[in-house]
Amino acid sequence: QVQLVESGGGLVQAGGSLRLSCAASGRTFSTYRMGWFRQAPGKEREFVATISRSGNTPYYADSVKGRFTISRDNAKNTVALQMNSLKPEDTAVYYCAATVSWGQRVGVGEYNYWGQGTQVTVSS
Repeated sequence: QVQLVESGGGLVQAGGSLRLSCAASGRTFSTYRMGWFRQAPGKEREFVATISRSGNTPYYADSVKGRFTISRDNAKNTVALQMNSLKPEDTAVYYCAATVSWGQRVGVGEYNYWGQGTQVTVSS
């Protein structure tokens, strides 16, 4: 089992940047594929980005491709989401998630463990 704690959210103007971080407990972090999801008010939780166990293979939702970068440090048990060129439509609660499944995973139901979320608000 793994416990996840996100940090780094906040209020930023459109065009600005934020870096989210997720700290994982346990000694088996490298055995999980990691992902970031977000949920805006009144909307369903949606996929943002995922990264393989080795960190070599990131994958992004079309809406954030070219603006967001996911990375992980298995030695420090952390996964990060660098968000640049932020837009008001990026406003949401952002969640870190872990899955034991193999292969590309973009579905909410495919992730086994979730953090509590961190709020990101982008003003216009």
